[in-house]
Amino acid sequence: MANQMERYKLYQWINMVSFAVVDITLYLDTHPEDQEAMAYYNHFKELRMKALKEYECQYGPLTIDTYTAEGKWLWSTQPMPWEGGCF
Repeated sequence: MANQMERYKLYQWINMVSFAVVDITLYLDTHPEDQEAMAYYNHFKELRMKALKEYECQYGPLTIDTYTAEGKWLWSTQPMPWEGGCF
């Protein structure tokens, strides 16, 4: 049960930082010269990739953005999130 809770917390963190990345990209579409916004984007993009890699190492790939270190294509061989693969 504790492992499921940790998995859920990591999944929620990925959702939050992913939202921040998407949200700031929309802003940058109309304000491409805003250096503060670009720094914000880079910060949250890095947090997102770290979280995705952590999730992948522990539970398998969550998004197409990551793959296993062995280079195996595991994306289609595990349960997807909507199939209960996240919890």
